[in-house]
Amino acid sequence: MAKLCVNIDHVATLRQARGEKFPSVIDAAKIVEKSGCAGVTVHLREDRRHIQDEDVINLKKILKTKLNLEMSINKDIVNFALKIIPDEVTLVPEKRQELTTEGGLDVIKYKKRLKKIIKDLHKKGIVVSLFINPDFKQIDAAKKVGADFIEIHTGHYAEAKNKTNFEKEFKKIKNAAIYAKETGLGVNAGHGLNYDNVKEIAGIKEIEDLNIGFSIIARAVFIGLENAIKEMLKLIR
Repeated sequence: MAKLCVNIDHVATLRQARGEKFPSVIDAAKIVEKSGCAGVTVHLREDRRHIQDEDVINLKKILKTKLNLEMSINKDIVNFALKIIPDEVTLVPEKRQELTTEGGLDVIKYKKRLKKIIKDLHKKGIVVSLFINPDFKQIDAAKKVGADFIEIHTGHYAEAKNKTNFEKEFKKIKNAAIYAKETGLGVNAGHGLNYDNVKEIAGIKEIEDLNIGFSIIARAVFIGLENAIKEMLKLIR
C-alpha cells in the first residue's frame, strides 16, 4: 500500500505572506508524524518563497520519520543538502516565474550533471529520487545516472478535463510505474493529487510514497490539519 508524505510548503507560504513566525512549520510536521504519515516533504526553492534554510535545519533535528527535501540542481542548494543530510532528496526542475513545478526533470538533458550530484549525495547516505514525467526514456536515464527512486509527475493526470484524458494519463502513470519497478527503481508519485483523484493512483501497487501538499493544507483551513491528513490517509488505504 502506498504511504503518504505530506508536503508542508504552504504552511510556510502563509507564514511568509505576513513575515510572521507563525504558523509553525515545525508544529505542522509534528502533526504530520502524529497522524501516522511516512514522512514530511518540503521544497527549498532558490527564491525561498516559502520554506527557508532554517526550516529544513530544524526539521532535520526534530523529525522521527523521513525528511524528503525537494530541490533543484542549483549548486548552492545541492551543497546545502550535502551539509544538512536529509533522508531523501527529490531533484526537480525549477523556474523562478512558475507558481508550482510545471513538469518533470529532463534527466537526459542533464545526465552528466545529475550523475555527479547523485554520486555526491550517495556518499552522504542520502536516498535520491528524480521527479520525472511518465516517460520510459526518462526512466531509463534515471536508472543510468544512479537514482534510487523516481517520482512520477501526476500533474497532467490531475488536470485531465474529461474521462478519456483521465484514463489516458492514468494509463501512462501505471505503465511507467510498472516499467520503473522492473528496471529496479523505487517509485513514488505526486503533484496535483487531491481528495477526488488520489484513490486511483494509490491503487497502483508499484508506488511506494505519495507526496501530497496543497490539497491537504487547503482542506486543513476548514477542518484542521490532523483531520485533513486522516481523510487523505483513509482514501489512500
